[in-house]
This record gives sequence, structure tokens and C-alpha cells, in this order.
Amino acid sequence: MADERAQALQQLAGQVRICLECRLGATRGVAVPGEGPLDAELLWVGEAPGAAEDAAGLPFVGASGRFLRHEMHEAGLDPAAMYITNIVKCRTPGNRRPRVDEIAICTGLYLVRQMALVAPKAVVALGATAAGALLADTVKMTQEHGAWRQDYNLTAQGLPVFITYHPAAALRSERWRAELHADLQALADGRWRMAYG
Repeated sequence: MADERAQALQQLAGQVRICLECRLGATRGVAVPGEGPLDAELLWVGEAPGAAEDAAGLPFVGASGRFLRHEMHEAGLDPAAMYITNIVKCRTPGNRRPRVDEIAICTGLYLVRQMALVAPKAVVALGATAAGALLADTVKMTQEHGAWRQDYNLTAQGLPVFITYHPAAALRSERWRAELHADLQALADGRWRMAYG
């Protein structure tokens, strides 16, 4: 069964790499499916690949990705044990926020299937755009970071979603950096497993 899931996830990544279902397919360099182990407890979702990711075809390898992995380590989380992806798999022109139709297409075709194949116990939404795509109602990041919500919007899976800052935003603000650090420490303490695991 695990072999079949791994093969299906690999096939899905191949579909992402050649996808032309929305306008982003015409402007990206390389599509970025995501990466991580099949048995990841947590699936981390950002907004969209940046320039470094667009060049490498890998998620979170630029400055914000290096910062995120550093913060994970500092909190006691193992980045290699996490599945990391984005709500849209292609870089947006000028790094603009993904549009509603782009998010709908990409999450419907790919993110929902990734979640089903990886079957994490929970999802970590990195930033308001990712959280807004996953959850039914608007997310107010400064008020809701570090919180869990279950008003899941994409599928009937009902996965709990942990809300925190996108590392790119945290790099621009000392306050948000400290709050991201505290959020990841709270996530690492494992108490969420008793409620959701």
C-alpha cells in the first residue's frame, strides 16, 4: 500500500511539472510539487514558490526557506520529517499573491490529492494566503497565529490546521519572527497529538 501511495505521489509530481491548467504555467521557470516523506505527520503549506524555488524546482530553498528550517531546528522539529508544499505550485509573476482562480485550480488538482496520499495528522498553514485557501473563513494572522482551526475548506477530511506566519513575513518583522518562533515551539511540544493525533 505504501509503495502504491509513493508511486501515486511521484506521478502527481510529474503532472505538476508539466501542468498548464492556469496562466502561471506560461510564466514559471520550473513547477514545484513539494517534497517530504510519505509518512509525514505534518504537511506544511506555503503560498507559492519564489525565485530560488522556481529555479531549483524544490520548495522553500531560498532565504525564507532556510530561515524556516532553522526555526524548525531551533524548536526541535525535524524538517526532513515534514512534507512541505505550497497552495500553488508555480511562481507568480513578480511574486504577486496568487489569484483566486489559480488557487482553486491548483488546490483542486494537486494539493487535495497530496494531502490524501501523504495522509498527515495535521496541516501547518504558513501565512494568511495559505490559511485562507485551507480554511472556510478569513484568517487574521496577528490574532490567530499559534491557533488550531478545523473549519477545513478543501475536502471532507476535517484535518486540523495550525496557523502561523509565513517565514518571508517573519524575516521582515522582529515581532513576527518572535511569534513564529513561539508558534513552532508550541507545535513541537506535541500536545496537539493528544487532541488531533
